[in-house]
Order: sequence, then C-alpha cells, then structure tokens
Amino acid sequence: MIYLDNSATTRPYPEVLALYTKLSNEYFGNPSSLHTLGMEAEKILNQARKKMAAFLECSSNQLVFTSGGTEANALALYGTVKRHSYAHIITTTVEHASVYENLQALEQSGYDVTYLQADQFGRVTVDQVKEAIQPSTVLVSIGHVQGELGTIQPIEEIGKALQSYPQIKFHVDAVQSLLKVPFSIIEAGIDLMTLSAHKVHGTKGTGLLFSKNPKTLESMTKGGSQEQMLRPGTENTAGIACFAKAISKSAQKAVYEQKRLKQLTRHLRSELEQIKGVRINTPKEGTAPHILNLSIPGVKAEVLVQALGYEKIYVSTQSACSTKTGKPSRILLGCGLNEDRARSSIRISLSFETKKEEIDLCIETLHSIIPKLQEVMK
Repeated sequence: MIYLDNSATTRPYPEVLALYTKLSNEYFGNPSSLHTLGMEAEKILNQARKKMAAFLECSSNQLVFTSGGTEANALALYGTVKRHSYAHIITTTVEHASVYENLQALEQSGYDVTYLQADQFGRVTVDQVKEAIQPSTVLVSIGHVQGELGTIQPIEEIGKALQSYPQIKFHVDAVQSLLKVPFSIIEAGIDLMTLSAHKVHGTKGTGLLFSKNPKTLESMTKGGSQEQMLRPGTENTAGIACFAKAISKSAQKAVYEQKRLKQLTRHLRSELEQIKGVRINTPKEGTAPHILNLSIPGVKAEVLVQALGYEKIYVSTQSACSTKTGKPSRILLGCGLNEDRARSSIRISLSFETKKEEIDLCIETLHSIIPKLQEVMK
C-alpha cells in the first residue's frame, strides 16, 4: 500500500497508538471527577496541556481542546462574533469548508462577510485584506496553508498589518501547516489558531484552539465548566495526551523532514510535468512541502483515484470534507480555474513517513495509467 492522502489524515505513530491504548485502559476516569481515578486523568490532561503550550510558546490557559479542527474553527468564528449584534468579517474564497460554510451561516444570520478573491494559485495579499477593512470589522479568518493546493498565505504580513487595528481579531486555521511550514504565533500576530491531532500522526477526535485571550470568546454551547467553560463536555484525555506525544515526536525531526518533503514533491512535479495533458495546479513557489495538486482535463478525478486505488495507491480528489459532494472543487473554481480542470483535479499529499520509493512507484503508475484513461475518455 502507498498512502498519499496525508492531508486528509495521517497514520498514527505506533507509540501514539500504544499510549492511547494504555491511557484508555488504565486512566479512563473522567478528569472532572473528584476521586483518585479522575485526579489521575486530570494530571495526564494537565501534563499534555503544558507540553502543547511549551511547543506553541504560549500559556496553558490559552489552549482550548475540542473534538477536532472543525469544532475549533467554529468556536473561533462564532465565539468571536457572538459578542456583536452586527459585525463585519474578512475571509477568502479558498477556505476549508469548516470556515467557509460557518461564515455563510453567519452571513444568513445578518453578519457581513467579505470573501477575498484568491488568485489562480489560491493566494491573497495583505493589500486585499487592508482594503477590505471596515469600521465594523471584528475578525479576519485566513488559513495558513490552503489544503487542496498547498499554497502558503502571507499570514505574517497580514498579522503585522492588523496590529494597527486592535479591535480586529486574527484567526488562522493552521491545520495543514502545523510542523510542515514554520511560523510563530507571536510574530504573525495571531489571536486565534486552529490545530488538529490526526493531521500530524495523532488520533482522530482531538483538536485545539489557541486563543490569545480566551475571556473575549463566547461559548457555543452550555452544559459544563470544562475548558474554561468554552467547550463543555468531558475531555478526550487519551486523545489529547496522544496529540502532545505526536507533536513531540514530529517536532524533533520537522526541520529535516520539511526539506526532504520539499525534494520529494519537486521530484514528483518534475516527473508529472512530462506526462502529456497533465496540468499542475500547485504553484512552484510559496507552497507547503507536502501537497501537490494536478489536473488531467478530460479525465474525471474519481476515475483516476479509483484506478490508482486498484494499484493500492491512495490519493484524494479534494479536501476530505468535500470529496463526496460530487461537485467540482470549490477551491479550484474559486481560483478561477474552469470546471473541467476543477472536476479532474487530484491531490497527492505526503507525510513524514512517505518514502522516495513510494513516490517513484506512484510516478511509474501514473505514467502508465494516465495515457490509458485519456484514450478511453476520448
């Protein structure tokens, strides 16, 4: 099996799975319980929180654990604007569905949202953000790495520009950039940031929202005092501890792996560019090292994904949260690409565990099956 759908989810590290099993079996108490078993679970939770805070260079009380990146994004958006009966929000046309669709819902509730038009590579500029600011703007929400194309947004420049507007909070969805693209919460002037464990070899069901000042957020739900009353419900102690362990293990080799992944995707791009009819959608510069998006106009993406699947090579058509809609990629359409190109795009995404031999076999297989599919589709 060659797994190249790592932007959808990664395989948990063996050490992470072992820890999950141990904690779920031996420390299953509710961390809010007052008895010994609960106190032991709370201790594990606090240790993991401290590790995550040390990695992010922030305070433990600035972290709110959630069920995943989607919930963390929703808390950042709703939690910010719920304090305002009317507000203006700035985002882009190429955000993940968990941001884009929640903002559409807020728009229907009466809030004003500006969607910055991304260029053909999915990138917006700091000037676009500055030009869109209104007196009523309270939030700017922009993903660091575009999940389908791998394009890096200029969050440091945007964050510095927003320092002149202290009433505006800057939310960054960093789910796809964590450990792949270096950044600093402080240098980028980030007020709110979303992370997800299963994108970095942790387990599913655990997300994190960094909030520079959690007291300025409103909870979306009621029902408990957990996570500073911002996310009621029993914490996923084992998942949170595994998140911290996955971060710790990956951080030790991140610098080396970022360079290695960049070499692998460059090699992959170079080979694919030689196949007649292949169009590379990911820009050459300013991209994350682990994502490459391509189209074969005339060949449906689902057909290519299935053909690769028969060879036990697994890639995706678009973001996993949108792949079953049957619609062409909203992201590529939002970049101005035509429907044929948007319908025929696939995403190849690597992880710290991807080997060069796997990339070479993927290239060899694509060289073989793409001409055949192009002939059938004529």
